Amino acid sequence: MNRTAYALLALTTLFWAGNSIAGKLAVGHVSPMVLVTVRWAAVTAALFLLNRRQVAVDWAVIRPRLFYLLFLGGLGFTVFSIALYYALIYTTAINASILQGGMPLFVFAASFALFGSRIRIEQAIGFVLSFIGVVVIALRGDFVNLITLNINFGDALMLVAIIAYGIYTAALRTKPIVHWTSLMIMLCLGATLTALPFLALEMAAGATILPEPRGWLIIGFIVLFPSLLGQAFYIRAVELIGSNRAGLFINLLPLWGALLAVTIVGEEFHIYHAVSLVMILAGIGLAEYGGRKLAR
Repeated sequence: MNRTAYALLALTTLFWAGNSIAGKLAVGHVSPMVLVTVRWAAVTAALFLLNRRQVAVDWAVIRPRLFYLLFLGGLGFTVFSIALYYALIYTTAINASILQGGMPLFVFAASFALFGSRIRIEQAIGFVLSFIGVVVIALRGDFVNLITLNINFGDALMLVAIIAYGIYTAALRTKPIVHWTSLMIMLCLGATLTALPFLALEMAAGATILPEPRGWLIIGFIVLFPSLLGQAFYIRAVELIGSNRAGLFINLLPLWGALLAVTIVGEEFHIYHAVSLVMILAGIGLAEYGGRKLAR
């Protein structure tokens, strides 16, 4: 069971790292809110056409929790996506990817605040190591920036994104027991409905960029890999090993993201990126060790 979850989470983080790279490549080719709205509307439509009979089977269970599921979709999918794609206008794909390694911090915090989840000392230490690694990135390796509060606006938006996704991950433990496609359809529907008012604001501000061929290719990649496959794999992994342990594997995302950003986007890799990666990966190893002991 653990090996299956680990494989699913490794692929999930690779796909999500690709989402950051695709979001960076999308700048100037499709505006953030067009990308977010089309992304989740396409996933909703595709899943519904493929398995609408399953929704009918699960409807009796979904109906009492419908608004809760729509809210989770808006929080975990739309709020996260908006913050990510706007952040990528102002910061690098490497920074965005590595900062997402801070998600387990907020998964732990939300799990403790909402459900009183227990954690072991190894998890707490690993968690702190990962967070320090996130701080190193946000300060660009210079702690003088902490005193002057000189933090990149895109990096600040990424903090909003990871807080939203951390709460979403913790809250998944209370989802109704339904087929994964039914769950995804409801979450993606909530994401689509939440995105529409923000799309209207973007249009009113005259900031809309409709996709051209490159924009449509980027949207197609994001719909298939980070959205459909990534979210489904992540939900299944949470079912197998729990939200705290699954959330820790998001720390693999910085490794994938750094590799993809350097090789595909051609961004420069700095020493502070390496320091942050080492701390984050050490944190995930230590925290997962503690998670196994707690599970036993």
